[in-house]
Amino acid sequence: MSAINGDLMKKRQRGVTLIELLTVMVVLAIIASIAIPSYRRYLLRTQRTDAKTALLQAQTAEEKFVLQNNAYTANVTAAPPGGMGLPGTSEKGFYAIDVPALTNTDGTPGYTLRALPVAAAGGQADDTDCVVFTLDGAGVRTATNSGGADNSTACWR
Repeated sequence: MSAINGDLMKKRQRGVTLIELLTVMVVLAIIASIAIPSYRRYLLRTQRTDAKTALLQAQTAEEKFVLQNNAYTANVTAAPPGGMGLPGTSEKGFYAIDVPALTNTDGTPGYTLRALPVAAAGGQADDTDCVVFTLDGAGVRTATNSGGADNSTACWR
């Protein structure tokens, strides 16, 4: 009789109880609630590199254009000699590149390049810390957050 009871006990110990399953699911939900937002912030920070690279390429193209034409251009996408011959977006498509100004703050000829997030590309428009990147002819790098406040140090590092 004791052998039968032993076999019954072994059979009852197999499997997972509902409480154990719910405990594992709660632990996994807690881990996911911490990990997913952290990973999303990491992605937004790494995708900012796309804007910085595109602005540096546009700066090189603008300097090349002024050497060949003795003037700056606001036309990013037109092929030379009418423009810089760049695609108008960053390499991975997260940012649109434009030239909003062809003069420096003192009125002398120059340029300001700007990178704005593309809404449909990888959710980069959700990056509220570094919304607008700019780079001017003097090499001054700026970035603003969604409130318009300067966040250049954090965004250009």
